[in-house]
Amino acid sequence: MPAGMKPLEKFLKKQTNALTRAGGFGEKATGTGASRRRASLSRVVPFFRETSPESGPAREVFSPETEEAPCWPSATADIRSPSLSSDEQSSEASLDTNWTPLPADTAENLALALLDSVAGKRYGTCTEILLDDFMLTHPIFLAPDKFQQVLLQQFSSEGKQGEGWPGWDGAERKLAVLTVAFRYLDTYRDLLQEEGDRSNTFPKELYLCAVQELSRFPELVEDVLKLQRWTEILHSPAEEDKESRKKQVRPLFRHFRRIDACLQPREAFRGSDEIFCRVYTPDHSYVTIRSRLSCRVGEILALVKEKLQYSEDQPTQPANLILVAVTSSGEKAVFRPSDEAVFTTLGVNTHLFACEPAELESLIPLPEEIHWSPGDSKLHDMSAEEVANQLVVFDWELFSCVHEVEFVCYVFHGEQARWRPLNLELILQRCSEVQHWVATEILQCQSLPKRIQLLRKFIKIAALCKQQQDLLSFLALVLGLDNPAVSRLRLTWEGLPGKFRKQFQQFESIADPSRNHKSYRDLLASLRAPLIPFTPLLLKDLTFLHESCKTFHGELVNFEKMHKVAEMVRSIRRYRSTQLVMEAEPSPSHLQTKAYVRQLQVIDNQNLLFEMSSKLEPKDM
Repeated sequence: MPAGMKPLEKFLKKQTNALTRAGGFGEKATGTGASRRRASLSRVVPFFRETSPESGPAREVFSPETEEAPCWPSATADIRSPSLSSDEQSSEASLDTNWTPLPADTAENLALALLDSVAGKRYGTCTEILLDDFMLTHPIFLAPDKFQQVLLQQFSSEGKQGEGWPGWDGAERKLAVLTVAFRYLDTYRDLLQEEGDRSNTFPKELYLCAVQELSRFPELVEDVLKLQRWTEILHSPAEEDKESRKKQVRPLFRHFRRIDACLQPREAFRGSDEIFCRVYTPDHSYVTIRSRLSCRVGEILALVKEKLQYSEDQPTQPANLILVAVTSSGEKAVFRPSDEAVFTTLGVNTHLFACEPAELESLIPLPEEIHWSPGDSKLHDMSAEEVANQLVVFDWELFSCVHEVEFVCYVFHGEQARWRPLNLELILQRCSEVQHWVATEILQCQSLPKRIQLLRKFIKIAALCKQQQDLLSFLALVLGLDNPAVSRLRLTWEGLPGKFRKQFQQFESIADPSRNHKSYRDLLASLRAPLIPFTPLLLKDLTFLHESCKTFHGELVNFEKMHKVAEMVRSIRRYRSTQLVMEAEPSPSHLQTKAYVRQLQVIDNQNLLFEMSSKLEPKDM
């Protein structure tokens, strides 16, 4: 153990290494963008004590040193997702009984095989699965721009014998291209709208090609009209949507605690959305900037310089600024000027600082992040039912905002992804926030009887979240109660009635990571939509799949792996297949509870939490 490293720090370091690649958040700007972005996962699930011990070593499908083409698992091999429970896997297996996996091939040939399946009028269950697999995963092995080019080329191709698709006439070929194009546009609609003219070029070109072919193939007329509607949709988003985004600048969780903003229903963030953000200087003064969510670091620094130019506190203008994220524990991460969308990657109490390179070592957390004051919790005046209801509603809003492709972008591309997983990162931030909220509320309470009451209330809130199938807040609450700074409070836990102790032990067994989180997966299997899964575990499964199986062997794509990835993403679709409806009547104070739940005040510095815990119950008590 390194000198001065506490057992807790060693413990957390072990979990970080188990769940993420090298190059974590606390390091300076080294390593790949993907590893830095995935490092946020380790801050969300720090108390998952081990990775799947019984799953065995990571299986190498093939080695880069192998000269021969890989031999993929057979169609009868177990290719089911580790994130699916046994019941869900059984249903998936029955659905895929006749599904024939595509052989290893180049990305373009896989696209041609997909079109061949659609053109062959085999548009049944097998083709539907293949089409969905391809749509959800093609950004991994075939860039969207390249995929669009393939579709345009195949639509215009005459398909002579021996080229392209022998055996299919021109009409079948063109209808197949349009079928695949419509699925692509439908799957990525929101993301394509965000890109504006860049994405509208493809449907326009395809529309012009289709119009020219109408005289030869009049059966295309309905699809041409449909394609025309798609060009209008991508060119002109709904007017009400545009108006709603013009109304106000949208705050993130930790930015500007405005009651009016937090009470509004949550909407999906887009890169073009503008937000307010405070950027601090080394003396803890700050400037407030208005920025796009996807803004580059270089643009943020330009806005900061412009603000400092008119500041009376800055007599001299800094020549060279860098942007640094400083956590409440003092860790620093320097961003590159080319980094984008950094706002959603920040930790719960992480703040942005702008400074000159020579001032980097002098940066320290804000005073409110390293000092605390005892006090009574507002939770004492709120009912557990109302708090649980508001947690569930807010989690559902956040979960509904996440595009299913964000899961693929987060794991496989990180910061290099064409589409940023902005909304998914906010869910991870929320999960970490709830965990630390539990510890903060309990450790700020000086009265032992009141602390015991808070412990009972949190267990009751967790039970209600589980009952309403919000496994995100349920497990976040359990992990928060399992925080070492809380679990060491012997007198507090001894004062808890036996009924609640037994109930919490049951909850701990669900959070137990042994046997690849079997208890949690069994619980998940027993639930039906709508439900909110523990998102970090799904990301952990995707990461494990990504790093244990190769995607390419030379130019050949492992499409078996793509099928497994798509299975995991389809589980998200199943969880959201039914809309959540809350039946409870709101109480007169529900707005106050709603504002409280959506703007939690937390301490995420583990050393500070331990200091607070030791003052409440010293080690020798």
